[in-house]
Amino acid sequence: MVKHTDHTVTVLDKLTYAGNRASLAGLPEDRVRLVVGDIADAGAVDPLVAEADAVVHYAAESHNDNSLHDPRPFLDTNIIGTYTLLEAARRHQVRFHHISTDEVYGDLELDDPARFTEHTPYNPSSPYSSTKAGSDLLVRAWVRSFGVRATISNCSNNYGPYQHVEKFIPRQITNVIRGIRPKLYGTGENVRDWIHADDHSSAVLTILDKGEIGQTYLIGADGEKDNKTVVESILELMGQPTDAYDLVTDRPGHDLRYAIDSTKLRTELGWTPTYGDFDSGLAATIEWYRQNEAWWAPAKDGVEAFYASKGQ
Repeated sequence: MVKHTDHTVTVLDKLTYAGNRASLAGLPEDRVRLVVGDIADAGAVDPLVAEADAVVHYAAESHNDNSLHDPRPFLDTNIIGTYTLLEAARRHQVRFHHISTDEVYGDLELDDPARFTEHTPYNPSSPYSSTKAGSDLLVRAWVRSFGVRATISNCSNNYGPYQHVEKFIPRQITNVIRGIRPKLYGTGENVRDWIHADDHSSAVLTILDKGEIGQTYLIGADGEKDNKTVVESILELMGQPTDAYDLVTDRPGHDLRYAIDSTKLRTELGWTPTYGDFDSGLAATIEWYRQNEAWWAPAKDGVEAFYASKGQ
């Protein structure tokens, strides 16, 4: 169940290939406003921050495969964009929350019982995760050097409705809908720690309301699954043979395993996920993509053409 608030929200979005105005359809127009602009553009950012009570910084270039193809947009958005937002928050003394990723910690061995905590050293392995690590460090510096009232969260892999079809779970779901066999990098043994997007959002709201300034909180829902299991679950839930997928060449530098320990968030701030059962969240996600082909179809052919050019 999505938790609704009475907040008024201004969305600043560059509407790149990954943006979609239709994602805001049906939201109350008197409380949700879309401003098309770049977070690296101080002229666009400053007046919006000046009138805000808080800035929640979700914006990022986030697709690992794209970062390997062309790292520059990741530097522009994830580093310069974060700097621009922080400077505006500093000028106007506005509360700031920064959304980051568990990928800043690198990866864990498949048989390692450990999980990432707030004290795990940074060890990013891709242009994407490196720029996110850099943005985290900027936030910490602006807290310490300039007194910006900021918090950070590092979240595990999200899934759910409205996720671009370049991402792993929606790509496989929409492939099955289109009659295309799902694709798995390598042997499919790589492990991700999955969390439903609604749970991520509720955790962020909890941190915004209750989090201690200068602190980092890890967000996870104990959803560790290897990629092979995820694809087989998708196929089973969609009435297909569980072996109806293809293995393709592995991604360069592909991280082995992510796993989040969210004890601090749960014990100190009292947050718990709603989707404790991954399969129920996955079934709801599949149904959303079945019912909303008009939302994802315009991007699908381009995504598959990109992967086909790389044999993936």
